[in-house]
Amino acid sequence: MAEEMRTSTRDLDELRHRMGAWLRGRIGTPVVVSELSRPSSNGMSSETLFFTVSLQGRHDRCVARLAPAAEAVPVFPSYDLRAQFEVMRLAREKAGVPAPRTLWFEPDPAPLGTPFFVMERLDGQVPPDVLPYTFEGWLLDAAPGRRRALQDATVGIVAALHEAPFTAGDLGVLGRGGLRAHMDAQRAYYTWAHGERPIPLLERAFDWLEAHWPDDPGPDVLSWGDARIGNVVYDDFTPVGVLDWEMAAVGPRELDLAWMIFLHRFFQDLTEAMGLPGIPDFMDRDAVCQKYRELTGYIPKNMEFYELYAALRHGIIMARVWQRRIHFGEQPSPDDPDDLVLHRPTLERMLRG
Repeated sequence: MAEEMRTSTRDLDELRHRMGAWLRGRIGTPVVVSELSRPSSNGMSSETLFFTVSLQGRHDRCVARLAPAAEAVPVFPSYDLRAQFEVMRLAREKAGVPAPRTLWFEPDPAPLGTPFFVMERLDGQVPPDVLPYTFEGWLLDAAPGRRRALQDATVGIVAALHEAPFTAGDLGVLGRGGLRAHMDAQRAYYTWAHGERPIPLLERAFDWLEAHWPDDPGPDVLSWGDARIGNVVYDDFTPVGVLDWEMAAVGPRELDLAWMIFLHRFFQDLTEAMGLPGIPDFMDRDAVCQKYRELTGYIPKNMEFYELYAALRHGIIMARVWQRRIHFGEQPSPDDPDDLVLHRPTLERMLRG
């Protein structure tokens, strides 16, 4: 878990010079770009770069998000950075969600070799994925009341996003909405990622979901997509930044709620498998749904369906991530393709009911 995953094949010095030239042309005045760096956890999809732009006595700390290079074995088949840029702006302006301020979007791949956008860099604490926050750190060490306050405030972010008055025109950048369209996109993603070596466990999950399809999936909202505490910057347990919008979509409210609940379960199960206690009472389904109901008046439905769907979606992603590690020689290929699903025991238990 603690080993560093390879997420980029790009040279930082070259990127720095190209970024500086692009900014000078964009702003129309000389600027100085600091050395670029990657965060200790650089995500597993888009590439993230930290740098400072110095201009006329100002020093602005920035973050660039780049679509990955093809030779880096991308996690996703495509990266719509324009959609991410617009959704972050809308979430901030219309929902009051503290997404980072969006600064510049560049659709032309010529300046850096790929499309990219630049946003402000926020300060605070982020619950880590490696080692997971359930193993060690400030959240694990916090008093239960502080953790509950953080949980409620994070549910509040999702509630505010879902209740915001977005128009069809606002959300048109994300394409067709609805649970069926969302599932169709996941099937297409699975085929792209694993069509050459199918994963029977994930195909069983698809079958289970079709057999338990909700009679009424509920109203569509703007779904954050990767709604989890590892994508939130906190200051004294209060959210001050909401990150990673590349999985945003239009779909039922339960997509975000179930993802938030399941992603904690994923880390909690890993922790318990190592013989550690973790945080078993955190992100409990009943507590999350009750808080959401208090904030919105909406009663979440069919949560077992949506949590298993979250487990399937996460399984597709994580199996692709492990394939990247195999490609770069960081681990051997398993004999059983189901072992590419890191949470295989959890998903098997969920399928058994």
